[in-house]
Amino acid sequence: MSSGLLSGKLSFSPPRPQGHASARHDSRDVQSYQCIGNIHALASIIRCSGEARVAESPITYMSFARSFRVSWNHNVGLHSDRVLLRALSSYTDSEGEEYTGSSQAGVHASQKAEDSLSRSDGSALSDRMRGMADAFGISSRTAFSITTLISLAALVMPLFMHSLGAGMPFKTKALSYVTLLFGFYMAWNIGANDVANAMGTSVGSGALTLRQAVMAAAVLEFGGAFLIGSHVSHTMQKGILMASVFEGRSSLLFTGMLSSLAAAGTWLQVASYYGWPVSTTHCIIGAMVGFGLVFGGVEAVFWKSLARVVSSWVISPFIGAAVAFVVYKCIRVFVYSAANPGRAAATAAPILVLLGFTSFTYAAFPLSSSPFLAMVEALGCGIVAAVSVNIIIQRQLGKLLKDSTACSSPMPSEGGRPRLLGFNLMSNVEGPRGANLTIVYSVFGYLQVLSACFMSFAHGANDVANAIGPISAALAILQGVGLSGDVAMPVDVLAWGGFGIVAGLLVWGYRVIATIGKKITELTPTRGFAAEFAAATVVILASRLGLPISATHTLVGAVMGVGFARGLNSVRVDTVKEIVASWIVTIPVGALLSVIYTAILSFLIPSIT
Repeated sequence: MSSGLLSGKLSFSPPRPQGHASARHDSRDVQSYQCIGNIHALASIIRCSGEARVAESPITYMSFARSFRVSWNHNVGLHSDRVLLRALSSYTDSEGEEYTGSSQAGVHASQKAEDSLSRSDGSALSDRMRGMADAFGISSRTAFSITTLISLAALVMPLFMHSLGAGMPFKTKALSYVTLLFGFYMAWNIGANDVANAMGTSVGSGALTLRQAVMAAAVLEFGGAFLIGSHVSHTMQKGILMASVFEGRSSLLFTGMLSSLAAAGTWLQVASYYGWPVSTTHCIIGAMVGFGLVFGGVEAVFWKSLARVVSSWVISPFIGAAVAFVVYKCIRVFVYSAANPGRAAATAAPILVLLGFTSFTYAAFPLSSSPFLAMVEALGCGIVAAVSVNIIIQRQLGKLLKDSTACSSPMPSEGGRPRLLGFNLMSNVEGPRGANLTIVYSVFGYLQVLSACFMSFAHGANDVANAIGPISAALAILQGVGLSGDVAMPVDVLAWGGFGIVAGLLVWGYRVIATIGKKITELTPTRGFAAEFAAATVVILASRLGLPISATHTLVGAVMGVGFARGLNSVRVDTVKEIVASWIVTIPVGALLSVIYTAILSFLIPSIT
């Protein structure tokens, strides 16, 4: 490679569109040129690693590349990706000498991406499936095939579930089938919106890919719902509506449960389409309260319990913001300002894991009936986790220090601060540079994977059980139990809800992930960890208290808290206003839709008795 390129004297000459293609994509190519400067950070990694050695700095390279790819696809468009791919393989140094494909890894990646892009046939089908295809790096036809298989499974799988078992009258089976379909619709929208909230910060910062987020959510959401979701489910089933008011009107109560699912699902779908991170808990409770007030009167609502729930909605975003603010400030003081930020990050990691894992284990898994013994056992689990993480990070740190010796100079910057994706990564912070930046982001990248798992588990404990509660309640009414009895949540219904959640995250989750991970404030592994750690702590504590708080509100508050820690101008006010507006209208819209759906379904669904 040229000495000009190795010395960092790098400039970029973007290739111009040729032929009729330029006329078709002029507007998008203009956007492409505006974003071209952002590739200098990637160019620096290529420069530091040398020819054909990009893969030797995998953590930083992949983290930045993922973030760049997601931002590019969401803000510029698929066709301009070809401009980017041509750009990444063509650089010009200060002497005007052009280097094309100097990194074999870059060439192979470009060719692979071009092949992927060429699979899109430009049809209307491609346009509809493009968002999902771009998010997962697959063709539009593959995305359409996955969506079709999910739809067929949603129609066929309920026929083999235990809830439609032998011995039931045909009418009960038919109504149970309809209930499961309504429940799937609701669960699908939870996955598209709420689960995306839980994983948005990790995907946005590059700590997890979207595929990894889907797999982690599938396991951990189940775990949270099974292990500590019962506290919140009890509140949802018996703490919102007074079942005694509907004595002798089981058909109306059943219709109300279906209407609540349909109303909440409809509003969540609208919100997911526009990328608004609204609350499933708000949707469901708003729908149930609306149904209860109109068809049961004021006495049908358990107002004392509702007041307790609503107060937690107001308080939780502020608590999440405060905790995230403190966590991120501590990272800035004790890590960024340290003499050796990389070593400080490696030292802080086991301490953070010890605190987080101990509190998480104590809240989620009370191993002993005695509070003191439970704390000792939780502390033991935390120590084991901290020691394990320390061993892993120390091994990785040694390798990263060795690999990054040649890259000890700062990354290309504008105004003395490194920039990536058009974002100022270190705004208002005298933080690490060069090799230390690589180490800090690598360490907190690992930590953010753990915090993402905690957040997903906490979300499952609080929100998933809430959302599928009306399904089990409706099935219990069909079986003659009603809400006054002990309503258990069937295992097959939990599995069915989990399938719907993962399906929604797969098909539409990328929309809300973009809002949480990119549009409120720019996230890096350190910021993402602070937000997720704070939100998970608050949500798990609320779950133990039986409070159905909004994990969405808590996480958005935590992300804003990180932004405030960087300065008021680091939070995008327009995005926050849009999110808050969607929160305000969620409850009345859910209530109104529930009343409308109840009126319609009352004529369509036959009497249960």
